[in-house]
Amino acid sequence: MIATYAAALAVCGASLAIGQAAIALCGARRWSWLSPAVGLALVCAVCWATVRMPGHGAVSAVAILALAAASAFYLRRRVEDGGEALRAGAPVALAALLAASLPFAVEGHFGILGTGFNPDMSQHLLATDRLAEGHGAQLLREGYPLGPHAVVVALNKGLGIGLVQGFSGLTIAVAILAPLTALAAFGDLSSPRRTAAALLVGVPYLVASYYAQGAFKETIQAFFVLAFVLALRESGRGWSHLPLRFAPAALVAVGSIYAYSFPSLIWLAPIALIWLVLQRPLPLRPLLLALAVFGIGALPELGRMIDFQSFETFDPSGPGLGNLFGQVSPLTALGIWPSGDFRVAPGDGAAPAFGFYLGAAFGAALLALGVRHAWRSRESVVLAGLTSVAAVYAAARLGGTPYTAAKALEIAAPLATLAILLPLAGRVSDGMRNKGARRPALWLYALAAGACSLLALVNAPVGPTFYSPALTGLRPLLAGGSTLVLAPDKLLDDEQGRAYVAWELRGGRVCIEAEGAADRALPAGIRYVVTAGPVANPPFPRLSFREQAGPYVVWERRGVAGGPSPCPLIAVRQARAGVR
Repeated sequence: MIATYAAALAVCGASLAIGQAAIALCGARRWSWLSPAVGLALVCAVCWATVRMPGHGAVSAVAILALAAASAFYLRRRVEDGGEALRAGAPVALAALLAASLPFAVEGHFGILGTGFNPDMSQHLLATDRLAEGHGAQLLREGYPLGPHAVVVALNKGLGIGLVQGFSGLTIAVAILAPLTALAAFGDLSSPRRTAAALLVGVPYLVASYYAQGAFKETIQAFFVLAFVLALRESGRGWSHLPLRFAPAALVAVGSIYAYSFPSLIWLAPIALIWLVLQRPLPLRPLLLALAVFGIGALPELGRMIDFQSFETFDPSGPGLGNLFGQVSPLTALGIWPSGDFRVAPGDGAAPAFGFYLGAAFGAALLALGVRHAWRSRESVVLAGLTSVAAVYAAARLGGTPYTAAKALEIAAPLATLAILLPLAGRVSDGMRNKGARRPALWLYALAAGACSLLALVNAPVGPTFYSPALTGLRPLLAGGSTLVLAPDKLLDDEQGRAYVAWELRGGRVCIEAEGAADRALPAGIRYVVTAGPVANPPFPRLSFREQAGPYVVWERRGVAGGPSPCPLIAVRQARAGVR
């Protein structure tokens, strides 16, 4: 618990300080709630730039610490409204922290988020372990974006935080930073409404659902897309007089590159282009400066972005469902979906199908009113954002896979919620300011959507508290015969261990039993037995020690009896959700 929260605090603190300093260098003097996004973008970029240097993550940790300290020193007496920002941000951060902690509180322990829903974190942990040791890995060779992984390595080498706790802390930090960034749209509201709106926009239902899966990349990308829109929006408001007013948006785009590679531009580029079409006149010099900032920041990743084009995700003949059961309804992006698992079809859970469609119809009506408000209020960048995410989803639905279409929905969800709730911060269609926006419909939406997000968080599974790459390393050996894994009872009963072990040993025939199974006879057809802990007496007679790998011991039975294997084949395509 301490390590997880320490990681979250470190990421949040560094992001706020570095991001605000970068915005101040652009000429802004007032506190900006775009600083969390700008800061996290720079943290990802700097960590990735330094993690492969001698010392690996230790260099990254020192670099971020130095940047954060220098930023804090630079900001002394240079930021206005710091006290007001603290009063606005504190309740949002606290509420987001409590919400993000729900999965761990319900499960009763900290560990790998999403195990049981989605095994992808295993591959990310393996790549991060290799990165921390200075070794190559498949994801590294394929150009996979590893900015967030480098942040976890920095936490590991700089603060001694385990990789599992580092990823959990980073994921929690994003769940805090996103609502704080949403405050940029709701700064004029009174505290209760401001807090509620920021939380709903930062962690809408689909984002909460992906958080529950441990899908940190998708939550980061949704965060950056939201921040990019809000940064462009601020460029025409409080920053309209600054030559570098578009630089914060450019820095967010740079961070998105290091977190999501070139696919991030599928969302960001259309937003910028549509918004520019709606602008008159075009601010040419500030745009050129922003393009220069983006080009300088993204250029070191260009070669890896080219390599990433051949990644498995973009293979149309690859696994299209991933961990889904079918196409995810686009209505989930509206925020009211009363299910702890967004993959379940309406009516297949505890709530009747009528409740799903009634809530979706209600959200759709409010979205239509929100779009009307944005059009009348000349919220051109919000309209550009909605148009872009809708187009990306349509393209993914028609020409992609259900897995990519679901991700497009998740990334669209914060902007849809922003459009629904934005009338709270401005004039509504009847011309009444704020008072008219207090209509019961918006508060009913906030209550229903908030409850759905909390339901997704409560339903999140939390897996093992530790990670070792040794189990994955045993796959070549164990592929030669059927394997019985004797796992601790706590791992299987409390930590989603069965799904975790199956994924780690995918590609072979594997039986998974509790350690107490050693009291019974070893089934015929089993060649290998894997136990956890130091080498001791073999768990069954006539077993010989084969090798020890990390915390695991492999025992082998010579001359395996004939007959069919008692263990199921853990097929790679069946066991995986696919690393995306």
